[in-house]
Amino acid sequence: MNSLTALSLSIGVLAGAAVFLAVGPLAGVFLIWAATISWAAYFALGGNDEAAKNTAICSVFGVVMAWYAAVQLTNIPADAALGFPLMAGIVVCISVVVSCLAANLPVLACIPATVLGYSATFGYLLQTPDMLSPNILLNVTWENPLLVISCSLLIGVGLGIASGKLAAKWTTISD
Repeated sequence: MNSLTALSLSIGVLAGAAVFLAVGPLAGVFLIWAATISWAAYFALGGNDEAAKNTAICSVFGVVMAWYAAVQLTNIPADAALGFPLMAGIVVCISVVVSCLAANLPVLACIPATVLGYSATFGYLLQTPDMLSPNILLNVTWENPLLVISCSLLIGVGLGIASGKLAAKWTTISD
């Protein structure tokens, strides 16, 4: 079959398996939406070994930076002199600047993957009730984004690699 058909089928088959795991045996441990972010990033960054390395390292770095910012947000008192919204904006501003400046280190040079990990973390924290709390952020549980988002992003990279390899096996030589 041609490469687009092979890739479409391999992604579809693995997406079905991933959804089964996310809503079945790995529910609460594996977030399919986070995995699809890094799965797509893997292909957007080239779909090769370098893309896998960059997506894995930088997306998890984004999770760490967002987690750190979130911990700092939980320390801002509701009656802060500048107000919580402004203080929260300052904390996020600083963490994003540091995240981007970290791209001066070659291992952290893939800013898009860092931003995807950062965004996934805050998406999880702000859209899931009661997640933005020290009890969640500072404990070793599957609710902590350091674990659940990082693991889901890494699984997504693995799914990207697997779907690319499977598609290559299904693609005919004449393609």
